Amino acid sequence: MAANIRSVVVFCGSRVGNDPAWRSAAEALGRGLASSGIRLIYGGGRVGLMGAVADGALAAGGAVTGIIPDFLRAREVAHPGVTDLLVTDSMHTRKALMFEQADAFVTLPGGMGTLDETIEIITWRQLGLHDRPVLIANINGWATSMIAVLNGFVTDGFADASSRALYEVLPDAPAILRRLLTLPARMPADSARV
Repeated sequence: MAANIRSVVVFCGSRVGNDPAWRSAAEALGRGLASSGIRLIYGGGRVGLMGAVADGALAAGGAVTGIIPDFLRAREVAHPGVTDLLVTDSMHTRKALMFEQADAFVTLPGGMGTLDETIEIITWRQLGLHDRPVLIANINGWATSMIAVLNGFVTDGFADASSRALYEVLPDAPAILRRLLTLPARMPADSARV
């Protein structure tokens, strides 16, 4: 079944974390994206959950674009098997390039970099810079504390209750994949203004 969504940026950790379910979910998401004909766009590493999602997609015959800043290429050990590896001059350029190529965004478990990317893409949606889906995978409760922080902004009066509609929280990789297959393709008017 061909999806309307053609490319998905996945934000996730450069480590695998302490729960084996997170690695399994990353691999499953990669395989599912490939099986659905959706290009994976991610941070370009071969380690951690980044490597797992890329390996899953590649093993299933999927197209994978890795985008990595030059200074992280050695640190994150750039994945040698991706379809396309784009090397940027900075983190900002990396994020802008990921943004330009994405029809949707998915957050898997990760650390501070994953949190940074997720908050930034939600903020850009709040500011009207895009209207693309942002899906957060709360695998085994990983995102519970992040969602609590976002809800705290509403409770404390720093965000309107409508900000909860800027993202969706789903429990696992199969739910993320099912949701992606129901979403329309990005509209041409939704262009990069970041």
